Amino acid sequence: MTGSAGGYLRFLAWAAGVAVGLALVGWIPTQRLGGDGAVRAMLAGCAVSLAASAVGGVPIAFARRPGSAPAARTQALLMAMGLRFGLVAILGLAAVLSGLFDRAPLLLWVAVSYAAQLMVDTRYALANDDVEIR
Repeated sequence: MTGSAGGYLRFLAWAAGVAVGLALVGWIPTQRLGGDGAVRAMLAGCAVSLAASAVGGVPIAFARRPGSAPAARTQALLMAMGLRFGLVAILGLAAVLSGLFDRAPLLLWVAVSYAAQLMVDTRYALANDDVEIR
């Protein structure tokens, strides 16, 4: 496995861990405030942000390949931001319009999980795993 693929898999593991952690922390308060429908909306909101983070990390993984130009990393950061935001908007809108989830908890958890995943994405984008220290 190349360094960029291994780094991407670690990023996915962190992103999934954050999503699961948020769901565990928010489960009881969400259920008490909104019932079982709110819990389904919370899980959907966390899944939307996780999917967007996974897709947003792909350009960064490609920019980390050996031999990539330094400018490619900057372009990858911009592309990752656009992909991530666009996918959250599209998936969030689709989930709201589907009518399968309670709207308020869904939008709240999309926002909360987006902010949490943003920290994971930023850490991955700024990490320097591909530089060998001698």
